[in-house]
Amino acid sequence: MLALQGDFEAHRRMLQGLGAEASEVRAPHQLEGLDGLVIPGGESTTISKGMARDGLDEAIVGFHASGRPILGSCAGMIVCDREHLGLGDYLCRRNAFGRQLASFEQDLQVEGLGPDPLRAVFIRAPWVERHGPGVEVLAEVERHPVAVRDGNLLAVAFHSELTDDSRLHALFMALASTPASSASRPGVRGEGADGLATLGEES
Repeated sequence: MLALQGDFEAHRRMLQGLGAEASEVRAPHQLEGLDGLVIPGGESTTISKGMARDGLDEAIVGFHASGRPILGSCAGMIVCDREHLGLGDYLCRRNAFGRQLASFEQDLQVEGLGPDPLRAVFIRAPWVERHGPGVEVLAEVERHPVAVRDGNLLAVAFHSELTDDSRLHALFMALASTPASSASRPGVRGEGADGLATLGEES
């Protein structure tokens, strides 16, 4: 997990509960040997400034280019968009649903996670304002994309790490266990160790 700011501890607990070996990243060399990276929620401007200060912005771009998957959650979704790291071909609107007092929870049908809805926690959440043709929309709220996949990038506007539903993190782990040449292509069919279908496979 990128551990500059935000709720990275909740992601750590979720991943460790699934059997992953989770570590905190605060410097470029700590990306070495990782199979995937989580960029957590928090404050997108603070995270972006921290990445630039510590040389992590270029390092994460290189990590992404190597084909290893990235999960961006809430602020993490924002810092991965066209105007920030440029990892995904989409543009976010910050605080799209309102400020802190407008936080809410909602059951979402997320493509690739099976028939049961995912409980999603929205806190000062963004949505995807515009996206390119190669971006796969996985879930929407009020017709606004709130979960997308662009190659080896999985980005969501909500905090699934704050619930007891670990399917999104299990999906991320399945992508991390897929060879980079396959994981970086949208719509690849595959299955992780837990039997969870990767995105692009019909559930």
